[in-house]
Amino acid sequence: MNIKFNDLLKQFEMYKTEYEQKVISVLNSGWYVLGNEVQQFENEFAEYVGSKYCVGLASGLDALVLAFRALDIKNGDEVIVQANTYIASVMGISMNGATPVFVEPNEYYNIDYEKIEEKITNKTKAILVVHLYGQATNMEKILEICSKYNLFLVEDCAQSHGAKFKGEMTGTFGDVGCFSFYPSKNLGAFGDAGAITTNNKEIAENIKILRNYGSEKRYHNKVVGFNSRLDEIQAGFLRVKLKHLNDLMEERVHIANRYCNEIINTKIKLPLVNRNCTAVWHLFVLCVEDRNDFVEYLNKNEVGNLVHYPIPPHLSEAYKYLGIEKGSFPLTEEYANKVISIPIFNGMNKEEIDYVIHIINKY
Repeated sequence: MNIKFNDLLKQFEMYKTEYEQKVISVLNSGWYVLGNEVQQFENEFAEYVGSKYCVGLASGLDALVLAFRALDIKNGDEVIVQANTYIASVMGISMNGATPVFVEPNEYYNIDYEKIEEKITNKTKAILVVHLYGQATNMEKILEICSKYNLFLVEDCAQSHGAKFKGEMTGTFGDVGCFSFYPSKNLGAFGDAGAITTNNKEIAENIKILRNYGSEKRYHNKVVGFNSRLDEIQAGFLRVKLKHLNDLMEERVHIANRYCNEIINTKIKLPLVNRNCTAVWHLFVLCVEDRNDFVEYLNKNEVGNLVHYPIPPHLSEAYKYLGIEKGSFPLTEEYANKVISIPIFNGMNKEEIDYVIHIINKY
């Protein structure tokens, strides 16, 4: 049996008729940029998340970049972020001229909030919390720190659509929540797409201006902006999928529960879920001592796999200028050498799940 790491076609086929009807509807409307579909999606996603405002954008990276731009994070400022995140999180900081200040993760792969305060300086302006792999971060201590030091809080929710801390969804704790709707995300479009959520009307209005060439009114440019508009077709697709998101999420939780309960192998460390947090399992990440051997074994047995992420941002060529030496973040670097993601996708059938469990237990 050959199990793909991810199979987006299966998910498309689940709601194929609805997607096809939506694209025809948008094409027949004659309006393709910043129209009714985008506005309706913004309203519906804000309601789903529990925020006052949502602004649709062209990608998750744009959401991060525009969020920090709207908060006036700039050259000379510092933003605290976990060291084991995907590099796009860090790019959102540095593309505004600010400096990322890294903090080690905890055993849940999210930021170790006990290590944040020691990194705060008079240049610190914000904390970027990344709800990595689909698990909500424990926000209690982080909110206290932000209040104590008067810091902005930005959430990277690219992998955590629908995840909650103490019953409240990610994307509602900070000044801005940043979402990606890349096709492989739990709420994925059929191309690049993103959004921000916020309870601050001024921030929402600023990002609406920034996404459209810095223009609030056509040809009246208030600032130097971007071209980062969520298009009508992608917004329409997202509206279809949003209606089914809770069901899709339950399916992933079911697969993850089977993995957690039935993968029994002393060579494999299963993911943990933190107290008061929920996971929507964008990724199911194992920790393995000899990853190369395990990957070779999975490939031989045709079980798809992927490493998220083999090179931590601080060791990437892109951030070589920061001068951070190897060994500076030992737990981050250990995770980079040991974590491996196994198949978890909507439409995965019982036989496929059984096979993945069987193969891993035999390792």
